[in-house]
Amino acid sequence: MSKHEYDPLKIENQLCFPLYACSRSLIRQYKPFLDKLDLTYTQYIAMLILWDRRSAMVKEMGETLCLDSGTLTPLLKKLEAKGLVIRRRDERDERNLIVTLTEKGAALRQEALAVPTQISACVTLTPQEADKLYRLLYKMMGRAVVEP
Repeated sequence: MSKHEYDPLKIENQLCFPLYACSRSLIRQYKPFLDKLDLTYTQYIAMLILWDRRSAMVKEMGETLCLDSGTLTPLLKKLEAKGLVIRRRDERDERNLIVTLTEKGAALRQEALAVPTQISACVTLTPQEADKLYRLLYKMMGRAVVEP
């Protein structure tokens, strides 16, 4: 067997590895900014949806965030314990759980406004490179690009 036969198994030939490593690194960079808000990264992305919509069904949030209910349910319970959201059953269909922002949760949005700017200062891409990467990642996910 030729040693080139195993080249596809080298870590430097895996597209998934730099995506994984970069994702972990970027999420770590969020930590000091999110600590000031008393949020984890996953809580932050859930709050992003609620700051935009005020309320959402848990199922929709899970689909948008690519999180299963086993991850999302405890996360939402913690946000509720902090007084940032309220979870309740849909009156029309009790199988659906709706999450709604509280006044305290809505007020946190103002504090969070600095986070994207703080993170962009940590990223070593030009705005054009960041835009291209954003579009490519959404393409890989098989989703339409969400225009800012």
